[in-house]
Amino acid sequence: MKIQRFINQHINQITLATAILIGIGTLGSLLGAQLVYTGAFILASLISAVPILLRAISALRFKTISIELLVSIAVIGAFIIGEYNESAIVTFLFLFGTFLEDKTLAKTRHSIKNLTAMAPTTATVVDEAGNQEETDVDFIDVGDVVLVKAGGQIPVDGKIVNGSGHLNEASITGESRLVTKSIGDSVYAGTILDNGTVKVETTRVGDETTFGKIVELVEDAQDTKSPAEKFIDKFATYYTPAVLVIALVVGLVSKDFRLAITVLVLGCPGALVIGAPVSNVAGIGNGAKNGVLIKGGEVMNTLANVDTLVFDKTGTLTEGKTAVTQVKNYGMDNTSLAMATAIEQHSDHPLANAVVQFANDHGIDSDRYSVKSVDTIKGRGVQATINGQQVLIGNAALMMDHRINLLTQQQSDLVGIQNQGSSSVIVAVAGKVQLILGISDVVRQNVAESLQQLKRLGIKKTVMLTGDNQATAEAVANQIGIDTVHAELMPEQKVAYVKKYQSQGHRIAFIGDGINDSPSIATADIGIAMGGGTDVAVETSDVVLMASKFDELVHAFGLAKKTVANTKENIFIAIATVGFLLIGLMLGYIYMASGMFVHEASILVVIFNAMRLINYQTKSAKLDPDQLSLRESGLPLKQ
Repeated sequence: MKIQRFINQHINQITLATAILIGIGTLGSLLGAQLVYTGAFILASLISAVPILLRAISALRFKTISIELLVSIAVIGAFIIGEYNESAIVTFLFLFGTFLEDKTLAKTRHSIKNLTAMAPTTATVVDEAGNQEETDVDFIDVGDVVLVKAGGQIPVDGKIVNGSGHLNEASITGESRLVTKSIGDSVYAGTILDNGTVKVETTRVGDETTFGKIVELVEDAQDTKSPAEKFIDKFATYYTPAVLVIALVVGLVSKDFRLAITVLVLGCPGALVIGAPVSNVAGIGNGAKNGVLIKGGEVMNTLANVDTLVFDKTGTLTEGKTAVTQVKNYGMDNTSLAMATAIEQHSDHPLANAVVQFANDHGIDSDRYSVKSVDTIKGRGVQATINGQQVLIGNAALMMDHRINLLTQQQSDLVGIQNQGSSSVIVAVAGKVQLILGISDVVRQNVAESLQQLKRLGIKKTVMLTGDNQATAEAVANQIGIDTVHAELMPEQKVAYVKKYQSQGHRIAFIGDGINDSPSIATADIGIAMGGGTDVAVETSDVVLMASKFDELVHAFGLAKKTVANTKENIFIAIATVGFLLIGLMLGYIYMASGMFVHEASILVVIFNAMRLINYQTKSAKLDPDQLSLRESGLPLKQ
């Protein structure tokens, strides 16, 4: 065991020494120095054959007939017939191919190394007296408060209890855009505080942090085999003994020992064995780098065959937060909006919060108005007095109760807002309607463009399943181009629809927020969570879109198709190479050394082919001119 460990630790040096000895032997042959030629190749064969032979013996202990056994028998045979140059070249090429495989796999796993390198190892803990102490992150407990200064890494998951700043959350979401955080906001280990100073109360540490779980998830995913890999593993179990039998039969029938040994060498399925895993690892690594966590090769394969996307609405197609999306102002200035804002600041209602946020975003000054006698009217809205004037904020029923009639244009605007699925807020000052606001859930950025791109990539049908009302659901669907809408559903009804589509032969991917949609996510062929770094999203779904962006969904689907296609390409290259070598051998054009060279070259080809996945990016989606003109006009988008 000690010898084998020593050899494994110095395998690169052994490979280099073999190359040097082969060079010396070749030079000796050119100079006519037979002793140098023979001695160098014998020494090269012995040095390089030892690690291969030890691996073959180790595999036999576990009752496995490995590729190394084929090479070992071939080398012994070459020695018997005195072909030391071929035995040296065969073993060198085999070791060099293994070296390249290891280097390539290490490169494709670079995403994990990058993630691991991001993990902070120490933190500044602040006690109740304000004393600061540098502490190893492994010794931090839940409830401890840590101090993070500008340029530092957040060492734990937690909530900001003091200070504010801008964070780079690329390690969690894949997006390097700075996110503003202040007191009460959640932060994640591994993210970087670009500016500001914050104190964070710890909620999770170490492997329990979102960052720690992401690293573990990517590691597990890259070790999870795809169907192609499982097939190849089973195939190799029978293939290797079959090659031994074929070589034996060839030797007995032809009485040509050299030919039998050559069959052994050329029959090594190196490219076939390495082709699928390297594609799988490279694809999953690319996803992790771009904020898409794909949980293994089998998930990758299933995702590539999805033809129907089923979406939840709130929190998936939309942001899950209300905002003012339409403003109909019948006054000459923003006075009515400022008055409404002054009143709505006294309410916690979501519609009121949306009005206040809109006013703040547009610099509306409401501080100059003194609000008196605010009364909430259940099911109607609120009424208040400002500067001696009555202000009413609510629905059409509130206006009717106070005998305030809407003009023809106002009535038309109100119906238009409601038909688009938005909630309406009417503001009347001194008995006249001055303002109508449309408030709705905000559609996520680039959803329409992303759905178009997904259809170009092969998605045939898009479906929305939502608990919201039919009018709102259809308004959102028309705006972004969803094919089919089913509204006012309970969670169990969503599951029933997923099963219905599956029974019709569709491959379903359900995209939800990872919390209330977990039954549908579990039922679908592929469950995709709009992650946002949440625990539930990371743990329950097959695919996690860490930044909750539809660009990531497009990237995930395109990457899955590209990875599966890349795997098939590698399998074809490997099988075609073996066929070419065997035909060339039978026709007398291929010999042991040249055959081994082609064999190892095929390994390099499949490796370099898989490495293309590392830098894979989806092309940006663009709306066609007709849809672009619709968007600019403010009208609903049609698919």
